[in-house]
Amino acid sequence: MNLVLFEPGELDQPLPRTDTRARHVLEVLRRQAGQSFDAGVVDGDIGTATIIAQSDDALRLSFAAVRTPAPLPAITLLIGMARPQTARDLLRDAATMGVRAMHFVATERSDRSYAQSSLWTSGEWRRQLLIGAAQAFDTRLPEVTWSSTLGEELSNRTAQPGARVALDNYEASTRLVIAASSAASTDPAAHVTLAIGPERGWGPKDRVQLRDHGYTLAHLGSRVLRVESACIAALAILGARG
Repeated sequence: MNLVLFEPGELDQPLPRTDTRARHVLEVLRRQAGQSFDAGVVDGDIGTATIIAQSDDALRLSFAAVRTPAPLPAITLLIGMARPQTARDLLRDAATMGVRAMHFVATERSDRSYAQSSLWTSGEWRRQLLIGAAQAFDTRLPEVTWSSTLGEELSNRTAQPGARVALDNYEASTRLVIAASSAASTDPAAHVTLAIGPERGWGPKDRVQLRDHGYTLAHLGSRVLRVESACIAALAILGARG
């Protein structure tokens, strides 16, 4: 991990040596009492943590804030509910790339049972966000939901300004890079909502709903990518717009 993240209030408590973060600090970073390492408070400041005491059971830490990270990129993802392993990759990697929100939605071709996975019920989804943010040297976590249908989520954001793009391999008439450039020509900092279908792709009813809500269907080229690969490629393109 490039940045060791702590929940608010955790730095005031002993960090058990069995904690993966303590093991990382001691065994990977090879820090000892009196030495410091890069740390951050979730959704708060980035700074330096110092080991002020070390015992057989725990570490005592102090924290000095250095800076407040920039806001997350103005990008919202609408993602067709994916298999748990794919969703894990999406959560981690999108948090690394930087997005403001991720909404996993039930679509015409997604398996609704995926929303009952232990990924969502055990809180593992948030651990994946923490891994992604730590990789990116950031403390900000995107908003995440997984209980809406595509239609409900589209209706919820009818009044939200900004560009609306849906990736589609079959009926898209323009490349994402062109759609992104067109949106940036108006305002490079404008919010973008990017819709990505489930592993089986959008269904006909999904496409009707997307078009009815003002989404431009765009593609990444002729090759068919995995959902997680398409997401990373699309976020890289959107991140470079303007």
